[in-house]
Amino acid sequence: MSWSRGILPALAVCVLLVTGAAGCASDDASTPTGQESAISPSPVGKVLDDTDDDGRHYREVGKKGAPQVALEVEPDAEGGWDVRLNLRDFAFSPSGTQARAVTGRGLARLFADGEPLADLRDTSYRIPAGYLAHGTHQVTARLYADDGTVWAVDGKPVESTADITASEPEPESASESPAGGPGSSSPSALSAPGTFPRTEGQGSPDRGGKAS
Repeated sequence: MSWSRGILPALAVCVLLVTGAAGCASDDASTPTGQESAISPSPVGKVLDDTDDDGRHYREVGKKGAPQVALEVEPDAEGGWDVRLNLRDFAFSPSGTQARAVTGRGLARLFADGEPLADLRDTSYRIPAGYLAHGTHQVTARLYADDGTVWAVDGKPVESTADITASEPEPESASESPAGGPGSSSPSALSAPGTFPRTEGQGSPDRGGKAS
């Protein structure tokens, strides 16, 4: 009896040790798998050393399935300009989206003569009358990922640019000219033969900037 009582506690200790070792091995095997999936998401494209004028790095992606944008600008009845973006393989992210790059998502930034004009999460925008001085100007739409990097293909930003020309307001005497005469043109007009995508292979050949 004394021998039996002595062997049972020893066996119990062995069982606990084996069980504890098995439990530890199971935890060690599962922990790295969870950490790896949490901290190592698949990267989107390749971040280049090249940057835009604001210092934002280009994010290079392949041509196949890359975001595309084409820009159209037309004068409106009030002397301003209606801007419209035609997008392909790209969708706007809602405001407040997490700052990380997701394939084919982000926002568009609109520039006038290289100066930021507006951040867009919609395909349309209006440049008010009088915003641009008399003369020829460049309006550019460029696509960005949600982390602020610039979508790029072949080392060039995915963007589209249109040249527009704001005409000087005509003197009041010109309004007395007969209809169809030299004084019949509108106070503000555009001269934009088309859209000019800056990224090779990006955008569509849709013509923009047509004068009314």
